[in-house]
Amino acid sequence: MKNRLKVLRAERDWTQADLAAALEVSRQTINAIEKGKFAPSLPLAFKAARLFELSIEDIFQDETAHQ
Repeated sequence: MKNRLKVLRAERDWTQADLAAALEVSRQTINAIEKGKFAPSLPLAFKAARLFELSIEDIFQDETAHQ
């Protein structure tokens, strides 16, 4: 799953640890999501969307969906 977490985090000058703390997950989880190795749970995706004040679709894109 593609996502914009790294870009959004960088825009705020946050480390992976900062974002992890805000989302109440481990830094390793953030790293795995940013690298596309792990898809977030729906509750975590909603939490990230609220944190960045964006829709889930603005942050996460399903690579298998047809554009």
